[in-house]
Amino acid sequence: MISYIVSILFKIIYLIILVVVLLSWLPPIFDSRKEPLKFFIKVYNAIMSPFKAIIPPIGMIDISPLIAFIVLQIAEQIIVRALMNFGL
Repeated sequence: MISYIVSILFKIIYLIILVVVLLSWLPPIFDSRKEPLKFFIKVYNAIMSPFKAIIPPIGMIDISPLIAFIVLQIAEQIIVRALMNFGL
């Protein structure tokens, strides 16, 4: 049961990263100071700050969200499998 909840939390994190990245490609038609976009951006910045500190942009392309997806998926698999092995 706990492993299922952890998996859902990771899915929510993936969705937040995807939403903010996709919105960054659009012209600024959304006010980033209003909820829920403000909340999404805060969560995105909290998650992405370690990745952005390590991975510099390549020209005009920021690949840190892609690396974050990969690292988070690996972490999810390790955590969920460990929880399942303990019967949680």
